[in-house]
Amino acid sequence: MGKERIERTFQNKLLRGEKLFIPYLMAGDGGLDVLDERIQFLEKCGVSAIELGIPFSDPVADGPTIQKAGLRSLKEGTTLTGVLKHLKKCKKTRTVPIILMAYLNPIYRYGLENFAVDAKEAGVDGVIIPDVPLEEEELVTGYLHQHHIAFIRLVALTSSRDRVKEIASRSEGFLYAVSVMGTTGARKNHDSHVKDYLEMLKRYSSVPVLAGFGVSNVEQARKLSYHCDGVIVGSRIVELFHEDRTEEIKVFIRGSIHHTLEPSHKG
Repeated sequence: MGKERIERTFQNKLLRGEKLFIPYLMAGDGGLDVLDERIQFLEKCGVSAIELGIPFSDPVADGPTIQKAGLRSLKEGTTLTGVLKHLKKCKKTRTVPIILMAYLNPIYRYGLENFAVDAKEAGVDGVIIPDVPLEEEELVTGYLHQHHIAFIRLVALTSSRDRVKEIASRSEGFLYAVSVMGTTGARKNHDSHVKDYLEMLKRYSSVPVLAGFGVSNVEQARKLSYHCDGVIVGSRIVELFHEDRTEEIKVFIRGSIHHTLEPSHKG
């Protein structure tokens, strides 16, 4: 499945006129015992894929909400090995694509080739490694490609036009557009030039473009996805699961997927 499952799932949803929605879960937050239940809940809500974070002691891209979730998960004893074993055990209960988000250090310690083999066995479809730059990605991409796992690339607001073109030309599955300066976390609003940035990425990318970082409500999701193919929501989903407010998660997802914006709301 792997990369092909992501591409097929996204294409089918976009053809139905839906916007794409990827929620983020911190694996092991609340214990691994609840992970399969949360994945099935999100799948029933209509998400396009699930980004599943691996807890790490130095999460440079993560804001306070996800950092706290990571600490809770580490206290539960969560490891990359444990997450992959759990995903493998439960893979027949899900059809939604799984995107693993992990920093390089745990993967490197696991063994790059072993990680790719075990991720494939666990039903992982794509991988995000935020601390691997474009110039060093061949360290991991060869192993991932052997097992048809997509390497999801991030592009920043500060990236030069040439770098944007290079990242977009290599993109697999989808292009992760970081829509704020700094780390993850809920924002009250996004800068006005973000829409131009997203539309530029759409011109260069042959795969769907999704906006992430700082998306904290349905209105923001709708405004951003007007200019691209959908959104990735992390901190707010993590917060709502932690507070057991699952009905609000359902409303957030469905309101973001099914909508039509009037021209006056483009900004």
